[in-house]
Amino acid sequence: MKLLRLYILYRLFFALGLLVAGILSHLFADVILAWILYILAVVSVVLHYMIGTMRLVKDAVEDGDVELAQAYIRKIKYPNLLVKPIRSAYFMLQSTMSMATNDLTTAESNIRKSMNTKSSLAGDMQGTNLMQLGFIQMRQGKTKEGRANLLAAIQAGIPDKESLAGVYLQLCSLEIQRQQNKSGKAYFRKAKALNPKSKEIVEQIKIMEKSISRLPG
Repeated sequence: MKLLRLYILYRLFFALGLLVAGILSHLFADVILAWILYILAVVSVVLHYMIGTMRLVKDAVEDGDVELAQAYIRKIKYPNLLVKPIRSAYFMLQSTMSMATNDLTTAESNIRKSMNTKSSLAGDMQGTNLMQLGFIQMRQGKTKEGRANLLAAIQAGIPDKESLAGVYLQLCSLEIQRQQNKSGKAYFRKAKALNPKSKEIVEQIKIMEKSISRLPG
């Protein structure tokens, strides 16, 4: 893994070394080996611009190291050159990091860029993108737009049951605020039925259950 990390971080230097080795091989040794080295150099350059450091960003996010993820993602200087599925994930992560610092304007801009990156390979991200946009809009006070996007996210499909439970809880809270207790309770039951495991969601369910039990309807 350490060698892979070094290769990803220094692909351009690696490509330069392969190119020099290829030229030397062309001049003094084997022409076939030289062409192999040339091809490997070109592949390294292509990977640098079309995939970037997103593998390392993903690993850092999974490890919960946000600062390291931010450091890796800043190394991507030309995001529009990334292949579409990677580009979509790049903008989504940028949006998530902006939300963490409460920069909601930038967060919304980036999630919309992710949504506008059309790719059949990234099709299953539509629901997740809509969910994130909905949560951003809720925090911005755009309740109507946020609610519409959360409902659209459910329809598009949210692969993670923890996230889906969070969406149902948000919709439950909205319905109760609108004094639509019956539909609010229905959303709560859907959230609870998913049996989420994350500490945050479980705590929200416990708190909301106490409030809902006192509501009429």
